[in-house]
Amino acid sequence: MPDLAYTSRSRQMYQENIRAKLQEQFSYKNEMQIPRLEKVVLNMGVGETTGDTKIINSAASAMETIAGQKPVIIKAKKSVATFKLREGMPIGVKVTLRRDRMYEFIDRLIYVALPRVRDFRGLNGKSFDGNGNFAMGIKEHIVFPEIDYDSIDHMWGMDVIVCTSAENNEEAKALLTEFQFPFVN
Repeated sequence: MPDLAYTSRSRQMYQENIRAKLQEQFSYKNEMQIPRLEKVVLNMGVGETTGDTKIINSAASAMETIAGQKPVIIKAKKSVATFKLREGMPIGVKVTLRRDRMYEFIDRLIYVALPRVRDFRGLNGKSFDGNGNFAMGIKEHIVFPEIDYDSIDHMWGMDVIVCTSAENNEEAKALLTEFQFPFVN
């Protein structure tokens, strides 16, 4: 994980350019109305743990390498016999990034990881939830340069949820477009 002592490119871009553009575009009267990034949640579901619980530790270490902070292990809330799942079994890991780590991750996601995705044609511009939050999925966690391809034993997908303070999808999309998210529609 890079040193966070400096201001990341995305945070600097937001403070110097994006805030002014959004204030002009949506004609906000108060600076506190301008949408901003609040948090980024990374989630990795690991369904194979029903057979081998050591897999969850491998997923947690991969998530820690990607995010730069220790993940929380998610446990099953209910038992489901068809999935051979018992209440309390570990089924995934998640991390919530805020402040500097969030901006640093956004930088790495946009400029390093997404260009490494095979057959990448852009992000779906309709993946907003109506409250200004954007969700996307990554099929292989190895697109992040921190992951050593030779040392991995399993390939996992992960969800990335970008939470903003925007009131609606239009404002959130304008904010993320200014951050150079490659939307196709």
